[in-house]
Amino acid sequence: MSPDHPVDEATTARAVIDADGLLVEWNAGAERLLGHSAAEVLGRPAANLLADAGADGTAAPDRDRWDGVVTLRRRDGGTLPVWVLAHRLRCPQEGPDRWLVVTPLDPDGTRAHDDPLDDVSLLDSPCAMVIYDERLRVHSVNSVMAEVLDLPAENVRGLRTHEMTGMALGNDLEGRLHHVLTTGRGTAVRTYVPVGGDRTLSWLARIAPIRDTLGRVRGVSVAAHDFTEQHQAQKRLQLVNEASVRIGTTLDVTTTAQELADICVPALADFVSVDLLDPAEHGELPEGRPVAPVGLRRTAHKIIDSDGGGVGVVKPGQLDHYPATSPQADALLAGHTIVASDTTGDLDQWLSWDPQRADRIKEYGIHTSMSVPIQARGTTLGVAVLSRFANRQAFSPDDVLLAEEVTARAAVCIDNARRYSRERETALALQRSLLPRSLPRTAALEAASRYLPAARSGVGGDWFDVIPLSGMRVAMVVGDVVGHGIQASATMGRLRTAVRTLADIDLAPDELLTHLDDLVVRLSEEAGTDGVSGEVGATCLYAVYDPVSRRCTLARAGHPSPVMVPPGAGPVEIDLPAGPPLGLGGLPFESAEVELREGTVLALYTDGLIETRERDIDASHALLCQALAASSHSLDETCDRVLHTLLPPGGVADDVALLVARTQGLPASRVATWDIPSDPALVAPIRKQVVEQIERWNLTEATFTAELVVSELVTNAIRYGTHPIRLRLIHDATTLICEVSDTSHTAPHLRRAKTYDEGGRGLLLVAQLTQRWGSRHTADGKTIWAEIGLLGET
Repeated sequence: MSPDHPVDEATTARAVIDADGLLVEWNAGAERLLGHSAAEVLGRPAANLLADAGADGTAAPDRDRWDGVVTLRRRDGGTLPVWVLAHRLRCPQEGPDRWLVVTPLDPDGTRAHDDPLDDVSLLDSPCAMVIYDERLRVHSVNSVMAEVLDLPAENVRGLRTHEMTGMALGNDLEGRLHHVLTTGRGTAVRTYVPVGGDRTLSWLARIAPIRDTLGRVRGVSVAAHDFTEQHQAQKRLQLVNEASVRIGTTLDVTTTAQELADICVPALADFVSVDLLDPAEHGELPEGRPVAPVGLRRTAHKIIDSDGGGVGVVKPGQLDHYPATSPQADALLAGHTIVASDTTGDLDQWLSWDPQRADRIKEYGIHTSMSVPIQARGTTLGVAVLSRFANRQAFSPDDVLLAEEVTARAAVCIDNARRYSRERETALALQRSLLPRSLPRTAALEAASRYLPAARSGVGGDWFDVIPLSGMRVAMVVGDVVGHGIQASATMGRLRTAVRTLADIDLAPDELLTHLDDLVVRLSEEAGTDGVSGEVGATCLYAVYDPVSRRCTLARAGHPSPVMVPPGAGPVEIDLPAGPPLGLGGLPFESAEVELREGTVLALYTDGLIETRERDIDASHALLCQALAASSHSLDETCDRVLHTLLPPGGVADDVALLVARTQGLPASRVATWDIPSDPALVAPIRKQVVEQIERWNLTEATFTAELVVSELVTNAIRYGTHPIRLRLIHDATTLICEVSDTSHTAPHLRRAKTYDEGGRGLLLVAQLTQRWGSRHTADGKTIWAEIGLLGET
């Protein structure tokens, strides 16, 4: 016996048997009891020590604890009937389960008649009582403790705490006993003691020293009060509170379902699967209870082990159909929780529809399962199946109530996430319908675009567009409506439509923004009359590029300036007058004109691209220039590189619109220009020069139409316009454009001549013979233009 600890190993016969029935531990008490030394028995079958040769010593009982009388064989050949207590030792880290087998011994062979422990009258207490001697061996237990332990009171005398309860060697309770024995000061402790199977008692224990008449400590008494029910209720309440915090941290259905599985393992089950119904085409779940077979998609599952293995036959994201006899369908069809176990036989019947699942259940040793419907706001969302195999206890009614409470909380979060996802998809669909599905192919430039909605706020009011204009020119626009949601998307759609309408009448960029500003002011006034809080605001950048002159005119309303990358040069921000944001009203806008060499890359974007929490605007602008500077022929690759460089991987806080374009120039050989004298007699020579130019372009099929259009437009300019007058022909791959310019600001209009009118038919003929025609105002006057389609172009 150690001087530091009063434990005498010889007072208990103790052995450990492994899963193969071999003896792996043998203490001095066991040698004293049977006479066999450790060297003689270790590594040998424990069955060799049984006096009954027909007994199977390797067959472990089904329970986790067993006690009874067995007849053992002594070394001298004799036999000895002995009461033994066996505990199953579950140590997953050390391999298969082992068995601890103990029996108490009387080290002296006799009991002292003057033992002060025999005079303790506390054993009559209604509390569970146990008395330990100076060696921390059980001296006696009262009837309440014997009933709690489910062991004969006379047989546990001499056992240590871990031998009697199956607790780990050197447990906290035994340490407290030793402290009270050596110090003589009592203490109170909460302890959790396994008493067979997976049943664990929660005790509030008062440990006190027992003294003799001389005041010497001769033992320790433990008075325990069973508060298992209160402890279990506290644990259930704690789990419910934890579920309210941990479930629903995001508005993602899959994440929320996984949080439900995580919270239940291992607190409530050893394996949990969450299967949800797929929504219909428009995101709505079918009303009422499902009809078998039920199609469910595995959304999440969780198993107690952490080695990467899993019970689930169905993989996450996989859709499977369950018949009426399955755990999933049964609970959904019944509309309430269903529990099945192997003891009642209904678990095997439950799994008979799928042999693969039944084999997996037997492989893991699942003995009880519980299916809980996931329902919220009168809608069935899916089902959660909870199973136990490491925990040997079946689900109790309290476990069912707890599972239903946690699942109900998760169901509301899943329904919220589902509704949010549906509304977000609806908003994204609206946003996508309001944005251009594809960018038009023009001879002026090639373009690529990207739009990313905000990760949390959803869709917003960012938009972009590429608008073909007359004279082969093209307009580029990027805008941003303040705010997020359906209202911002709707406002964006109205502004985009207004921009296209204003662009169609060929307004200059600064004039277009002025009209757009007036529209935003009116929208703000309408929002105020409708009782909607907040004003409508927006920013916009509008640019017009002419491939003939290779010049670009730009104006902005509170929007970031674009970045251009000339061929063979580095990125540079175009210096533009800032301009006020749209919606302030009454403030002027200014435009600027820059020359763009052929092959220049322009990047137009909204502020969501450069305004992030991770860095300031200057740092973001530097990264944007760095991404644009990397040579790439593909504009789509350029867009992807810009987004990858500037945006965080977890999503953006604000929506982002990006438009990247590469300019193209029209060769001078495709443009012909004439200055027209103010003499109607010279129209015929001009017409002849036009025909010769068309023949040089090998566009003879357009000669007749071109002659008529040129004759009409030039004649009108001479008759109604102001000198100087200029005629320009532009040959595109698919069109021939005729433009006549003069310095008069009076615009022509189409009218129908009456039967006897001598005029009024010219523009009508032009409209009938051409693809489209129109007029645009310039700083010096106006231009009348018409586009003739080419069928056999070369």
